[in-house]
Amino acid sequence: MYNNIMIDRYSREEIKKIWDLEKKFSYYLKVELAVCEAYAKLGQIPQKSLDEIREKASFSVERIDEIEREVKHDVIAFLTNVNENVGKENAKYIHLGLTSSDVIDTAFALQIVDSSKIILSDIEELAKLLKELAFKYKNTVCIGRSHGVHAEVTTFGFKLLNWLDSLNRAKKSFEFALEEVSAGQISGPVGTYSNVSPEVEKLACEILNLPPAKISTQIISRDRHAKFMSALASIAAIIEQFATEIRHLQKTEVREVEEGFGKNQKGSSAMPHKKNPVLCENLCGLARVVRSNMLTAFENINLWHERDISHSSAERIIFPDSLILVDFMLHRFTEVMRNLVVHEDNMLKNTRLYGGVVYSQKVMLSLVDKGYTREEAYRIVQKHALNALNGGNFKQGLLNDNDVMSKISNDELEACFDVNDYLKNIDKVFARFS
Repeated sequence: MYNNIMIDRYSREEIKKIWDLEKKFSYYLKVELAVCEAYAKLGQIPQKSLDEIREKASFSVERIDEIEREVKHDVIAFLTNVNENVGKENAKYIHLGLTSSDVIDTAFALQIVDSSKIILSDIEELAKLLKELAFKYKNTVCIGRSHGVHAEVTTFGFKLLNWLDSLNRAKKSFEFALEEVSAGQISGPVGTYSNVSPEVEKLACEILNLPPAKISTQIISRDRHAKFMSALASIAAIIEQFATEIRHLQKTEVREVEEGFGKNQKGSSAMPHKKNPVLCENLCGLARVVRSNMLTAFENINLWHERDISHSSAERIIFPDSLILVDFMLHRFTEVMRNLVVHEDNMLKNTRLYGGVVYSQKVMLSLVDKGYTREEAYRIVQKHALNALNGGNFKQGLLNDNDVMSKISNDELEACFDVNDYLKNIDKVFARFS
């Protein structure tokens, strides 16, 4: 059971409940009842007994804990409690021919599937919002950066469209990994069906809407779960990427976007002027936790022989924590984007710093078109660009350069600073997402 105080305090109840003890044992019971129903369909359990089992099968977490303190085995404690409620005659049909991992791993798959439905819904909500915002800001000019340094102009909507594309890919990877991990097993000790038939497994898994694992040992192989955790880590990582960009754009000297700031919100105990990107910083920290949990999932692949339980203790932490965390992260980032303050004027202003130095390539190409070699044009333009970065003005420097202006007219130079020429193909890219 998850034990992270932060998660317990801030997570949304729907996904959290999937991983509490009450719900976990309800999944166990669901698996046991599906197996009983499969036996009944094959004529190996009387219908009357099945009906009574369905009616009477129940458990109490308190009673399970009481029994477990004595027997030191949670599945046996669960089964003992259920058997107390169904009666001696019917108890013999429960867990017939199974091993504990048949119940644990199949129930685990159900928990993952139900949690993943919430994650996928979260992704769809965020993707819808990102698409709306991307189209809203499709023509909002801003600076593109490489190495953290001004490069050439782009648009804020184009930036968001890249985010949308990353999120869509993460969703596809997650869906594939979910398909891999969504498998049940009812195959008995070491997976050889020694006391339960493959037909029971097939029928029980159909009832549970899970495909049976093609083969299992005493557990379902953990490479499936590692891939799933990797897909979760990818979602967390791209949220971190988005959040990191917002953190940079909220810097005082940049101030192109800001997290929404409440009327009574305070940014610092000491400095009243502060408005900090605390939500995005929080998301970046949480992404580190999910990635570290992924490493544990990969460590869990290596188990002794047909199985040991070294994976079990780790999975009781990393799966609920990671699924609850990613749900929280997606929800929080959606709210960040929904309340994001976009400073369009600052975005445009930042493209014009130092006399429009970011238009250097257009000027260079224009000079090449007028007969300079590329190396000559590069040297001339770089000289004016570096002067501008040291306190000058790029455009004015070019206008004052007689050698440059003898080659190109004022109108031709002005055309080099026309932002629309940089955005002429933006619509074609957006059309791919319409």
